[in-house]
Amino acid sequence: MSAEVHAAERRRPPLVAVITLLTALLTVLLIAFAWPAARSEPRDVPLAVAGPGPAVAQVKAGLDQAMPGGFDVTAVPDRAAAVQLIQDRDAYGAIVLDSAQPEVLTASAGGPVVAQLLTQLSTRLSPQSPAKVTDIVPLPKDDPRGAGLAAGALPLVLGGIIAAGALTQLVRSGSRRMIGAVAFAITGGLALAAGLQYWLGSFEGSYLGNAGVIAMSIAAISLTLLGLEWLLGTAGLALGGAVMMLLGNPLSGMTSAPEMLPSGWGALGQLLPPGAAGTALRSVSFFDGAGAARPLVVLTCWLVAGLALCALGAMRSQRAVHPRHEAKPVTV
Repeated sequence: MSAEVHAAERRRPPLVAVITLLTALLTVLLIAFAWPAARSEPRDVPLAVAGPGPAVAQVKAGLDQAMPGGFDVTAVPDRAAAVQLIQDRDAYGAIVLDSAQPEVLTASAGGPVVAQLLTQLSTRLSPQSPAKVTDIVPLPKDDPRGAGLAAGALPLVLGGIIAAGALTQLVRSGSRRMIGAVAFAITGGLALAAGLQYWLGSFEGSYLGNAGVIAMSIAAISLTLLGLEWLLGTAGLALGGAVMMLLGNPLSGMTSAPEMLPSGWGALGQLLPPGAAGTALRSVSFFDGAGAARPLVVLTCWLVAGLALCALGAMRSQRAVHPRHEAKPVTV
């Protein structure tokens, strides 16, 4: 065996180190995806309660006793005000205290898990006569459990990561990479929205609006990763991909609701593109855009950040190609 082969063998990490690294990676994946789901429970879920003051206080005390810190109760004068809060996405549901028969209002399109939780609470309000349950903003009949939207979180993240990885390997020009990322985001948004809305029946509302939100999410992820790769190389691409996959996807709240995630982590997830895209999609598709302003601002900030990173990478590449010519001393 030649000296070069011996040197290459010596440079390879030991088998124990490889196994340890793979085990650590597997553990991180388990924690990232299983921990939020295993610790899912209501935390300050916005809930409206309509009825007389003493009755509202009694219900609030009962909720605090049954699920401490689970609900953020807002008192409203009547059922119409409660419905308005739900339609404006300021509450996930409501309890209407009627002397004849109490009523629980849900919005499964805003969060199926929360709607199911409120339905279970309806049996505790009046054990003798169970409360009436009304779904104010239901999910589509073709997808009554919201499985399509929940499963759509992963393609959103993978679309941006795959686009950034493929463009860095296949396209040499930085500007062409950026154009390719934006073009893929548009076509990918149109394709995913068409599949989810017209094939699976998981979306309602404006097709172009839904496609626009998906396109913004893919572009925000891919441009950010392209900029990180431009500045830091492969390490930047890997770091950005890990953040989007290991934090953005499990903390998006698309399978439940941000308020069902461990304290603080749900809010963090809404500041990342997958979480912002999920909230914006629910708002645009089912609530006529109500509550979409904040997540759209988050996606816009990520788009601007991605463009800024790409601009910094272009400036760095320009300096590398055309270094400054320093004056050389003249030897006499």
